[in-house]
Amino acid sequence: MRYSARIKPISYLKANAAEVLEHIAEVREPLIITQNGEAKAVLQDVASWEQTQETLALLKILALGRKQEAEGKLVPLDEVITRIRARDTTS
Repeated sequence: MRYSARIKPISYLKANAAEVLEHIAEVREPLIITQNGEAKAVLQDVASWEQTQETLALLKILALGRKQEAEGKLVPLDEVITRIRARDTTS
């Protein structure tokens, strides 16, 4: 994706808000909004934003798992299975 084609000044957004929202929902690519020549914001459709949030959540889970592994906080699989089976019999 070429971000240079996805940059618009805030004046463009103000004048074409409805079309901009329709376009970003259709193409599912973010739009960078500038003010006084500087990038100030990124406008993104909701579906893409939700997907990004889900991806970030999964990456956080992976990072936590790697951290726990590095700290030696692992439990052998057979022990986990034993614990789960013990819970199932006590319920």
